[in-house]
Amino acid sequence: MNPNNELHVIKSNKIVNYLTLFTSSGTIICCALPALLVSIGAGAALSSLISIFPKLIILSTYKIPIFIGAFIMLIISGIIQYLVKNLPCPADKKLANECKKTRRVSLIMYFLSLGIFTIGFLFAFILPFLLSV
Repeated sequence: MNPNNELHVIKSNKIVNYLTLFTSSGTIICCALPALLVSIGAGAALSSLISIFPKLIILSTYKIPIFIGAFIMLIISGIIQYLVKNLPCPADKKLANECKKTRRVSLIMYFLSLGIFTIGFLFAFILPFLLSV
């Protein structure tokens, strides 16, 4: 594979990982944070938060599209992680170290995004379902 193509794939992988982290964080803001605040008895803190940021209510009304978008981004990022893990790093020692570091940071960001999404999904869908039964 051409070294320029490898660098392009690694750069696009970083962009996808940042977008994945951003969309996964949206699941926390829209759904998990309000549920967490209410479950620990901090309803007053939630009402103060909503009075400061009234758009949070709009986000929570679109929680299903937010979760679908985050899930799609996680799938895309996971596929890219899988495809990139076996690509060779450049022969230059400095570039090879940078390549390995970038892959490691990218994998950490992916698993962080996956964890954030899981927490958000738990608070938005699983716990309300279990509490209603």
